[in-house]
Amino acid sequence: MNTDSKNLSNSASKEDNDDIDLMALLFAILRGWKTILFFALIGLLIGVLYGRYVNPTFKSDALIQIEENSQGISALGASASELIAPQASKAQTEAELIRSRMILEPVVDKLNLRIKLMDPSIGYLDKIKSDRVATQINTPDGVSLRTEDGDAQVSQFNVSQGYLNQTFTLTRSDTGFVLSNGFDDFNGQFNKSHLFKGTDGQVQINVTDLPLNSHPININKQSLQISTDIINSKLSVVEQGQQTGIVELSMTGSNQQQASLILKEIILSYIDQNQTRGSEETTKTIKFMETQIPTLKKKLEASEAKFNEFRAKNGTIDVSQEAEILLAENAQIDSQLSELKLKKAELTTYYTEDHPLVIQINDQLTVLNSRKQRINDTIAGLPEVQREFLQLSEDTAINREIYLTLLKNYEQLKVVRAGQIGYARIIDLPINTFNAIAPNKPQIWVLATLLGAMLGAVLVLLKSLLRNVVKDPERIEAKTGVPVVATVPRSPLLTRLRKNKKAPNRLLAYIDHNSLSYEAIKSLRTNLMFGMPVQGRAGQRAKVILITGESPGVGKSFISANLTEVFAQLDKKVLIMDADMRLGELHKMFSMSQENGLADYLSQDVLSQHTTHFSQNNSQVPEAINTQAVSNLASFIHPTGIDNIDFMPRGQHPRNPASLLANGKFNHLMTELNLHYDYIVIDSPPVLAASDAMILAQHADKVLMVTRYDDSIEGQLVYAVNQMNKANIQVDGIILNDVQQGLTSKYSYHYSYAYGDNQ
Repeated sequence: MNTDSKNLSNSASKEDNDDIDLMALLFAILRGWKTILFFALIGLLIGVLYGRYVNPTFKSDALIQIEENSQGISALGASASELIAPQASKAQTEAELIRSRMILEPVVDKLNLRIKLMDPSIGYLDKIKSDRVATQINTPDGVSLRTEDGDAQVSQFNVSQGYLNQTFTLTRSDTGFVLSNGFDDFNGQFNKSHLFKGTDGQVQINVTDLPLNSHPININKQSLQISTDIINSKLSVVEQGQQTGIVELSMTGSNQQQASLILKEIILSYIDQNQTRGSEETTKTIKFMETQIPTLKKKLEASEAKFNEFRAKNGTIDVSQEAEILLAENAQIDSQLSELKLKKAELTTYYTEDHPLVIQINDQLTVLNSRKQRINDTIAGLPEVQREFLQLSEDTAINREIYLTLLKNYEQLKVVRAGQIGYARIIDLPINTFNAIAPNKPQIWVLATLLGAMLGAVLVLLKSLLRNVVKDPERIEAKTGVPVVATVPRSPLLTRLRKNKKAPNRLLAYIDHNSLSYEAIKSLRTNLMFGMPVQGRAGQRAKVILITGESPGVGKSFISANLTEVFAQLDKKVLIMDADMRLGELHKMFSMSQENGLADYLSQDVLSQHTTHFSQNNSQVPEAINTQAVSNLASFIHPTGIDNIDFMPRGQHPRNPASLLANGKFNHLMTELNLHYDYIVIDSPPVLAASDAMILAQHADKVLMVTRYDDSIEGQLVYAVNQMNKANIQVDGIILNDVQQGLTSKYSYHYSYAYGDNQ
């Protein structure tokens, strides 16, 4: 056997074979273009179907302005604005407020957004066929949904907690409608409010109309949280720019008018809440004054009546100049005390006693009360009648001053409240554009196609990485330590003929003799001629070549038959033997029968292997075997009709092929055949499928292993070579068969050129 493979450089095997070859990946993708195209078309189909399945989406937008504060109070003067604390708001804070349930709940209730109508008769295919499905319309008057059998209209639908988010079915009946949830059935009439009592609570409903032909309509009452969450998922509130105070609101939906209506109601609800909040403090102050004015008025009237009664009883009292001064000062102090107490009462409405403004007022009250106490002590020294006169006149003046001041502020605040407009104003209300923003069908088609192509490319790469097929001759040599003695390109003409099962002859010499494949077989012949000794084993005439493979379907029979044919061109006697007694099909290459072959020869009872002679029927005896040979070989070796080529088919399928090869009869057969042929080509079973090749290799001068390009698994090939080595059998060469030429094949430079007439 040839041992040159032992001298291969070990450096190649020590290279980093695990590195990712980008060019190899690129070529793998190009080779898998059919898979990629298939998935791209699938992606495009899905994109087209999705574009028809989803309803168009419309968008409505509006603008509001958030001012820093309101100018309503300050415009009326300092005296009134001092009663109301300044207000400020930021647009981002207001944007979050707009999305709150405080703003959205009035909109949900007004437009009946918690009521959901659905048409269960519309399926996935209907959505694809129609390209657009009718959606429900919500108005303050109720909810409606258009179907192919008419409209469904419901003006009222309220349920108990147990029925929330539970689906009911509405159908038209002879007398009205039937409402069912699978457990309870309620019968009612159109345009009439009904209150039904069910298992889980009460149901209040008013149905205006339903489709004909008993067309069912599904209806359910959503919880407030779900309804507001749905609105928020379609609502966008964003401030334009930074610190501009301009807030853009947008609403998306499958119905342009519905989206505009909901957005408009949200804006109006926010503006109403904003205006109410802006006048909230003014309203509270007015309510406080309204409770105090009647009390102060009664107190003033009581003090005036008491003072008048004193004057009528005692007449007019001349108060001295000192008493008048004390009286005036005391009255002024009382007026200040009243104002401070009023301000304190207002402040304590919003703040605690620890607030700095409240503490300041308390300090002022302490000083004024101290001064008042000193004046009272001074007045106490006056005569009794004068003291009583001063006291009554002082009470009357103080009560009058307090009453008039409170009445004045009350009237001013009423004017202020009437002029307050809040700090948010509407710039643009939503309008209907009827321009769908989604789906963008061309974009969906492109993206779906790209995603499909990407998925196909990933699958191709995964297949290429996980299924490491045989491609690179250098890599095969590095992995196995066995040289690649031939790369046989695919014959396009032969590939086309193989599709015709009735093709009589498939040898390259007769159908594609100018092909690269045929030239590669001839190159293999040359390699073998110079690589084998002048004489066969033990000085015998024949040189035995064993052709095997790592697995079925690699093309070993194709190589064996064509290699036999090119050896016969040298005017050498060649025998080709189909030693695959299980599934051999070499007889089809020569359009012959598999009968009377190797298995039959090994299975027969031989009385004497040296004394019997061939049959006297010389017309059936190959020329290569003389008449002195053993007669029982005559019926097992057949002429092929091709000069210098005899064929020994596989014969009938035996039960124990490996045992037949090992029982000694095959040794005797090879001994006799070696005397009459120049070359014997043995087509053996695959190494990984049977052990026959290891037995047959004992008689071979050259052992060649065939592997199929881009199909055989690299690991299986390496394992098959290792199995042969473990049996002390040296594989002399590897034949890379069915190599495909083209730009997508990285290693096509091994066989890219042909010399001569190649048409």
